[in-house]
Amino acid sequence: MGANKKFAVILSGCGVFDGAEIHESVMTLYAIAKYGASYEIFAPDMEQHHVINHLDGSEMKEKRNVLIEAARIARGKIKPLNEFNPEFFDGLILPGGFGVAKNLCTWAFDGPNCTIHPQVESVIKKMHKLKKPIGALCISPVLLAKVLGNVTVTIGKDVSTAQAIESLGAKHQSTGHAQVVVDEKNMLFTTPCYMLDATIVDIAEGAKAIVSEMLKWI
Repeated sequence: MGANKKFAVILSGCGVFDGAEIHESVMTLYAIAKYGASYEIFAPDMEQHHVINHLDGSEMKEKRNVLIEAARIARGKIKPLNEFNPEFFDGLILPGGFGVAKNLCTWAFDGPNCTIHPQVESVIKKMHKLKKPIGALCISPVLLAKVLGNVTVTIGKDVSTAQAIESLGAKHQSTGHAQVVVDEKNMLFTTPCYMLDATIVDIAEGAKAIVSEMLKWI
């Protein structure tokens, strides 16, 4: 199904509360490989906003680097985002996690008034201009709404986040597990994953669904 197709995957660290959501990241990589495609992993080389103790939710007095943390998930095989070249890839996909809203942009603090990391914004715009599929899981669709504006996405059923997205000029569609919203005009593919109450099985099914749908359009 995905023979000779290649995805770029952008991670935002390592760990749901301050980086990339690990289940979503791993299941996305699994789905890409499962369908016969390949991937390269990228992350911005930057200090992450803060470090969270994933046992008790407290903020820790230390600093970590987004690229170095994401390398844990990538098993060391990762590149800094400034080396991304859209010509080498058939699709782009962004797993979720609070790192998206804290490191790749400032949505966690500023909502629709957020700023986007310049490299992230550049990658999204370049892939969009080339009309190559862009996939986003969980909270990541806010990046697409902020950067591209008049698009159709989903983050599941969260009313306040959906309203914030629509304040940017985008359209939100309510969805359940493993449902994928396809914006054909903009070649965008979004699915809710952990924006809904979910199990790891739900996440696996969501990742498979979005990768499968994207491959149909490559």
